[in-house]
Amino acid sequence: MPAVTTTNFPPLPEPPTLARFSATEDLRAAVGLWLAWLGGERRASPHTLAAYGRDLAAFLDFLTTHLGNTPSLAAISQLTTADFRAFLAFRAADIERSSLARGLSTVRSFARFVERRGLAAVPGLAVLRAPKLPKSVPKPLSVADAAELVLAPSELVASAWQAKRDIAVFTLLYGCGLRISEALGLARGEAPLGEQITITGKGQKQRLVPVLAAVRQAIAEYLAVCPYALAADGPLFVGARGGPLSPRLVQQRMQQLRGLLGLPDTATPHALRHSFATHLLGGGGDLRAIQELLGHASLSTTQRYTSVETERLLAVYEAAHPRAR
Repeated sequence: MPAVTTTNFPPLPEPPTLARFSATEDLRAAVGLWLAWLGGERRASPHTLAAYGRDLAAFLDFLTTHLGNTPSLAAISQLTTADFRAFLAFRAADIERSSLARGLSTVRSFARFVERRGLAAVPGLAVLRAPKLPKSVPKPLSVADAAELVLAPSELVASAWQAKRDIAVFTLLYGCGLRISEALGLARGEAPLGEQITITGKGQKQRLVPVLAAVRQAIAEYLAVCPYALAADGPLFVGARGGPLSPRLVQQRMQQLRGLLGLPDTATPHALRHSFATHLLGGGGDLRAIQELLGHASLSTTQRYTSVETERLLAVYEAAHPRAR
């Protein structure tokens, strides 16, 4: 492979997530190209880019100590499988297995990128397996708990319009199966007041989601009492001072509701999305249709909800069948 020099790269700003980590100029340039590719062609969100940057920075930080010098593209090409295993062992002491697997996935992504661009070859990763992860099963709320939680903000918030706002947010999460970022990312002009709404999800992929009458009513009631003049291109959901509603505030409100209603710690805003999918499946919904509604790229992600439904059916069987007692 020809030697890699900085003349191979167009001028790019230094990746801010790696600014405090030691790396040679050619490696920094390669990372800049990779991040630009992720944000441009792969349409990764700023949040995803920041996470990838942190993971790769942790790897470069390890290499600086492990190799005893500043890591470069040439040094990465010479890494063996044992070097990558040493990185996993080093990180395993401080982070969860899921984070460890994500970090290795980030390193693989960068390695594949530089290999496709002809900048370096990283054979040491080829035979390395990712840590096995326990199968995570979504933890939805029961139908009764979900219905009670959606209406409960009125008991917590003194301000009538903020209570209506919170009810609208929770109803939207549960009634349409949205991620919290998708719900809070809606503009006033995109308010779900019709029978369908177009949602832009991960990777800027769009999907069409039907809007229940209960969702439309909750949104309309919030808009009727909101004290701020909401611009069409401004946020649909606003905070006490009229700025965009913070996801953290929604999470805090859910935390308060868990204490009020005696719900488990798994009752989070995202649990309403899990509940949407699980309750649809339990009502006879088609798995492919649910995949489209949730915006899952892979059906295997949606299939996790079949495990939840199977557990529920077994629990009903064991409680009801006379031979199970």
